[in-house]
Amino acid sequence: MITRTRTSSHSLPLSFGLMLAALCSLPAGCATERAASAPARGESVKPGINKDFLDPALNVERYVERFETESREIYSERAAILERVALKPGQAVADIGAGTGLYTYLFADAVGAKGKVYAVDIAAPFVERIQTTAAERGLAHVVGVQCAEDDVRLPPQSIDVAFVCDTYHHFEFPTATLASLHRALRPGGTLIVIDFHRIEGVTREWTLNHVRAGQDVFSAEIQAAGFTLEAVDTPPGLKENYLLRFRRR
Repeated sequence: MITRTRTSSHSLPLSFGLMLAALCSLPAGCATERAASAPARGESVKPGINKDFLDPALNVERYVERFETESREIYSERAAILERVALKPGQAVADIGAGTGLYTYLFADAVGAKGKVYAVDIAAPFVERIQTTAAERGLAHVVGVQCAEDDVRLPPQSIDVAFVCDTYHHFEFPTATLASLHRALRPGGTLIVIDFHRIEGVTREWTLNHVRAGQDVFSAEIQAAGFTLEAVDTPPGLKENYLLRFRRR
């Protein structure tokens, strides 16, 4: 709860009054977070956030057990999330931060053989596993892409939809990475972002330490990169996460 103190505007210096008006125009609690989160293009916002995933000896099976479990809500709610992504046959979609391929294979079924699914990840073992599994399943339209920490490494205007699930907070260089996503999307293309709520006093401690900022900050960064927020479309079953839908301008 915010307690407002009544103060005569005539007693405030002009500069302070303007600053107060600007702060009050923002949603409660996000003014200082937004001001502190304006990453420069080459600036790391959280050094070392991807250290484990850059290890060539990464144990993929350990992450399968960790990621693909009913206790993880983006796994248990995958059908509702897939419905909101709303893929159509023949579309091209990029699963950014594809990990173990949970959504990659769901997307492959949704777009069909005439579509394309790019499974994008910075971890070579994840990409190799997806490529192997896709070949075993006869999914020739699934393409593995090992991205850089600041570039998704997709061809210009090659995708209709970009899907970033519990991965945006792993963008160490968000300005550059978002620019590469903007290039990869076709005009009017869709960007879906799912990430963790980060609310002091509500969010669990691990998330507060791991995720650098909350929904307002991430949304502002994405909009500044050339995207328009179309909807907050969070499935009811998601409690720790939110789902945002953006359109490429």
